[in-house]
Amino acid sequence: MSHTMAAVSAALPLVSGWSVHGLWMRHRIEGSRRDPLTGLWARDAFEERARKSLSQKCQRAVLVLDLNWFKQINDTFGHAAGDAVLRATGQRLAQWAADNSGVAGRLGGDEFTAIIPAYGIDNLRLDLSDLAERLAQPVEFEGRHIDVHASVGAAWYYRAGTGDLSTLLRRADEQMYKAKQSGGGWRIAHRLRVAPQMGTVNGRRAGRRGTRGEAA
Repeated sequence: MSHTMAAVSAALPLVSGWSVHGLWMRHRIEGSRRDPLTGLWARDAFEERARKSLSQKCQRAVLVLDLNWFKQINDTFGHAAGDAVLRATGQRLAQWAADNSGVAGRLGGDEFTAIIPAYGIDNLRLDLSDLAERLAQPVEFEGRHIDVHASVGAAWYYRAGTGDLSTLLRRADEQMYKAKQSGGGWRIAHRLRVAPQMGTVNGRRAGRRGTRGEAA
């Protein structure tokens, strides 16, 4: 019995060490799947979670969000200010998505995305108005208040359980582009067609980053 207890006692530090190591590895792996600036899920991790969400029997809305005049922010206030705006936008989007039982991600640059349950077009309009109001709050940076303007496109999928993420992202991107052309705000695509309304390259709207001869 004493030999058994001694063996168990000797093994405990090793088991504990492996548990700590395993936890550390999980944190490392999860951290690598998140955008380091905003803390949002990176593209691949977001798409993985979004596809799982679409497989559930619930209506969904997929969003693409882009900041307006972001280059001017960098040029006027500097890249540190631009990073502050991106960080604040990511935090606001993450909180809004969490409040709506959804998931948010950063696709790159000033381009963000999210997926939320959407129980009818009227509720979605209210949710998007709430998001637009949150995003429009100025960002404070070194004693200055930087105005933030965003364009949001949403693709509402009401035939639950069979939505295609790539198609929904393209539709949301198209609506975001139309909103941007109109000066900002949000737009919804709720009659999804088989073919995209605008030309696409590598599955994305022509003219977007990453569409010139290579996958984004």
